[in-house]
Amino acid sequence: MPEPRVTLSVEQYLAEVCSLVPPGPLGVETVALADAAGRVLADGIASRGPVPAFDNSAMDGYAVRRADLAEGTRLRVVADVPAGSDADPDLPPGAAIRIMTGAPLPSAADAVVPIEATDEGRPVVTINAVPAPGAHIRRAGEDRAAGDVVLGPGTRLGPAALTSVAGAGHGEIAVARRPRVAIAATGDELVAPGSDLRRGQIYESNSLYLAAAAARDGADARRAAAFPDDPDAFRAALAGLAADADLVVLTGGVSVGDYDVVRIVLAEGESAFRHVQMQPGKPQGWAVLAVGGRRVPVLCLPGNPLSTMVSYELFVRPALERMLALAPRPWGTAIAGEGWPSPRGRRQFIPVALRTGPDGRLLARPAHRRGSASHMVTGFAAADALADVPAETDRVEPGVILPVRSLA
Repeated sequence: MPEPRVTLSVEQYLAEVCSLVPPGPLGVETVALADAAGRVLADGIASRGPVPAFDNSAMDGYAVRRADLAEGTRLRVVADVPAGSDADPDLPPGAAIRIMTGAPLPSAADAVVPIEATDEGRPVVTINAVPAPGAHIRRAGEDRAAGDVVLGPGTRLGPAALTSVAGAGHGEIAVARRPRVAIAATGDELVAPGSDLRRGQIYESNSLYLAAAAARDGADARRAAAFPDDPDAFRAALAGLAADADLVVLTGGVSVGDYDVVRIVLAEGESAFRHVQMQPGKPQGWAVLAVGGRRVPVLCLPGNPLSTMVSYELFVRPALERMLALAPRPWGTAIAGEGWPSPRGRRQFIPVALRTGPDGRLLARPAHRRGSASHMVTGFAAADALADVPAETDRVEPGVILPVRSLA
C-alpha cells in the first residue's frame, strides 16, 4: 500500500514545484531579430541612437518658414524631398519645399503645411491655413534618446516588443535559452488520434496539449509516444526521455491505483506524491532523476484531460516562467455572468469564457455547459481564463467577483 499522502494547498505545492527548477535564464544565446518572436530577453536593450534619428515630416505637404506665412500666401516650390532622401535643400525666404511623410526636414524649415491645407500647386503653392510653430514635425529623439533603455531583461518578445527593438537599431539580440521540456503521457489505454478505438481505449490528447502549451510559453518542447503501464518499459522510456531535458512532464499514473506506473516507479527514488486541495487535479507528484551528473526535475500530472490542462496552468507554466526569468502572470478579476454549482470543500479552478458586459465589466461563465469534470476535454478550447472558486462555495451566484487568470 502506498503511504498516506500529504495534503497541500495550491500555493504550498506550487512552492515545492518552483523549488525543483533553477531560476533562469538557463543560458544565453544570440539570435537574429527575425527569429526572436516569442523569446525572452536576457539583457536590457538600449537604443543605438535617437529615435527618430532626425527631424522629419509627419505629413505629406510643404516644408516652410512659418514667418513667411499668412492665409492665402503663395510660395515658390523650389525642391522635393521624398522619404529616404538625404538631401537638405536650401529654403530661401518666400519659398516652400514639397516633402513626404518621414522625409528629413530641411534645416531652414520650422513647420510643415499638410497638403490638405494647400491648393497642391506647382511651381507655386497657395497656403490656405497657417500651421502652429513646429507643426507636423517629428523631432529627433522625441521617442527615445541614444542610450535610453527600450526593454528590460525578462521581456517576452511579442510583435510590439520586436518592433521596438528594431526601431532601436538592433538586428541581433541576446535571449534566454529555451528550457528543454520532455513530455509523455502514460497508459496502456491510450492510442494515437486517427486510429480505430477498441473497447477500453481512448485517444491520447494530453501530450499534444502539453507540448503545444509549453512551446507557446517559451520552451523547446519534445513529445514522446505514450509510455506503457509496465514498470521496466516505463523506466527505459523515461531514461531516454530525460537524457537531455531540463524538465520532464508526465501525465497519468500518479494516483493510488495498482497500475499507476508513474507513482510506482518514481517512488523508488527522490519523489513526493501529494493531494492538492483543488478540483480538478487533486493527485500531483514530482521526482528528481539523476541523469549524467545532472538533476532533472519531473512533474507528474493527473491523466484526466481537464486535470492535466489545469495542472499545467497552475504548476508547469509557473515553473517555465521561473526558468525563463519571467515575472509570474498576474490574476485579475471578473464577475460571474451566470450561476453554476461548485464542489463544496474543494477549491475549484474552472475554465471560463470571458465577455464584456453592457456596463463594460468583464463577465465570466463556464466554458463547458456540462460542467468541469476532470475527464471533459473539448470545453477547454472555448476557455479564455481560469477562475478560482473558493473551497467553501457550493454555488457560484451571478454577480460574484472571482479571481481569473488568462490562458493566453
